[in-house]
Amino acid sequence: MSVDDRTLSAPATTARILSPTLVLVGLLLVAGNLRAGITTVGPVLADIERDLGLSSVEASVLVSLPLLAFAVVSPLAPRLARRVGLEWALGLGLIGLAVGLVLRSLPGAVLLWGGTALIGVAIAVLNVVLPALVKRDFPTRIGQITGSYSAVQSIFAALAAGVAVPVAGMSALGWRLPLGMWAVLAVVALAVLAPQLRRRTVVARGQDDVSVSAQDLHGTRWRSPWRSALGWQVTAFMGMQSVGFYVFITWLPSIETSAGVGAGEAGLHQLFLNGFGILGSIGCSFLIPRFRDQRLLAMIAPALIVVSATGILIAPQLSGVWTSLTGVAGGASIVLALSFFGLRTTHHSQAAALSGMAQTVGYGFAAAGPIAVGALHDATGSWTPALAVVIVLQVLLVVVGGFAGRARVIG
Repeated sequence: MSVDDRTLSAPATTARILSPTLVLVGLLLVAGNLRAGITTVGPVLADIERDLGLSSVEASVLVSLPLLAFAVVSPLAPRLARRVGLEWALGLGLIGLAVGLVLRSLPGAVLLWGGTALIGVAIAVLNVVLPALVKRDFPTRIGQITGSYSAVQSIFAALAAGVAVPVAGMSALGWRLPLGMWAVLAVVALAVLAPQLRRRTVVARGQDDVSVSAQDLHGTRWRSPWRSALGWQVTAFMGMQSVGFYVFITWLPSIETSAGVGAGEAGLHQLFLNGFGILGSIGCSFLIPRFRDQRLLAMIAPALIVVSATGILIAPQLSGVWTSLTGVAGGASIVLALSFFGLRTTHHSQAAALSGMAQTVGYGFAAAGPIAVGALHDATGSWTPALAVVIVLQVLLVVVGGFAGRARVIG
């Protein structure tokens, strides 16, 4: 049932009909918060390293800390949503995000690290709960709504990356200003969500799409993705495509500046990376239902990143082209990864379980990527070995995509 005609099966004091327009606007604003706080770091990371005396490994750990939080918190987010309701879970996530963004922009290394960790915890909750809200309240328009919020997410991610360097140069606050200013967006999203928080919707266990029980309300059992080869293939796709994205988000500006590209131009290229991700997301959403399966799409996307990473190595003066190509491939890859949760499962609870598995394992794997690349750079003094590793990983992802993209479901 959708928000248009559903009276929720909660206690009588909380039963109500939600406004679909209010839900949709709030959903899109929440989506705008999912990457902006992360993509704003890469363009000013060199300044952070210089001001705080961080090594490349320490800087990469700082960037990877939210991903580690994703891996740890994702399995716990469904419990929070069942306990307090989807709306309040989103509200608490936005509050935590706003506080974390402000904390990490204040002086003091402890606040920087603590705020960054809180940002990761908050976004992990939003990541898990938001798709559940889409499936619960817009069951007949899942593809359209998912495509819309993915595009909004990419738009704000692109803006955050593109304006980070110019904003940092606007005041004596330097890099602290772009790192903290996106708390305003979280507060705006919370304000739009506020009417729903006052009339909380509590969804019974098993009626929501964040339930990970192996049995639905009607007693139908489904196979756990943890015991399925296909489940692990989808998880591997999620994790490996995330590694590529977060390595480029973290280190691409540093890679480019080491090759002689100006800091402002490198920041602009981050805008390209995220901006062209919008085209990749929309294009992939359009193409998915027009193919018998997704093998071709899942193999072409990482192949494009192989081309772009090779281009950065041999022709860094064309980095604008390579980052744009990477953006298209990255946008397509994340839409495929998210779509696999529904396409490869037979029940909404099974889809939620696969989502939780892929985000837990996948983001844990993804968190290691920027750290390993930073360590490799420190050990060799060059970005060439790091890019070579990315290329090899994307070649492997072509193979994984061929398996995950087959038109099969977990039994």
